[in-house]
Amino acid sequence: MRQGEEQVPSSRKANRGPSAGPENRRALIAAAREVFAADGLQAPFSSVAKKAGVGQGSLYRHFPDRLALAVAVFDENLDELEASVASPAATLDDLLESIVDQAVVSTALIDLIWLNRDDGRVTHLRDRLGRLAAELLAREHAAGRIADHVETQDVLLAVTMLADVVSRTDAAERPTVARRARAIFHAAFGPVPA
Repeated sequence: MRQGEEQVPSSRKANRGPSAGPENRRALIAAAREVFAADGLQAPFSSVAKKAGVGQGSLYRHFPDRLALAVAVFDENLDELEASVASPAATLDDLLESIVDQAVVSTALIDLIWLNRDDGRVTHLRDRLGRLAAELLAREHAAGRIADHVETQDVLLAVTMLADVVSRTDAAERPTVARRARAIFHAAFGPVPA
């Protein structure tokens, strides 16, 4: 630099190498939630990288396609669900409420996961949710809050139906629709009076 010249700051981020990997991955997942919630699956994949503040190379290193990114989002969703129902006081209603909250922002990704439900990258999501539902169901049976005839597959079907209907409902109507759907599940799953 010559005397009297100002140094112009670079607008490019410094490359931190592999140490930035976990942070970039988290940023990409968060960006995917926002981008696909706002613009659907038709949003350019590059929009996710831009929103996350990383290069496209980083995006493709972590997530070679939309399905890989959707699976990562749902793995995080399941982490949140597991944490939300870890307390012995948590109920099936707590699970359903959490799923409604997630479905509202994951509509496009729900469709992608559903279309690829037999893909090896997706099947573990169903297994994780199944284990979680079975654990909650056992707790609900023991507490007498749910009928003995209700099985894990019934809960998984209810969860799928609830997520689907909420994700396809106009935002203003979602709370009402979710409440009505839960009321239907309560009626169907509730203990039968003696």
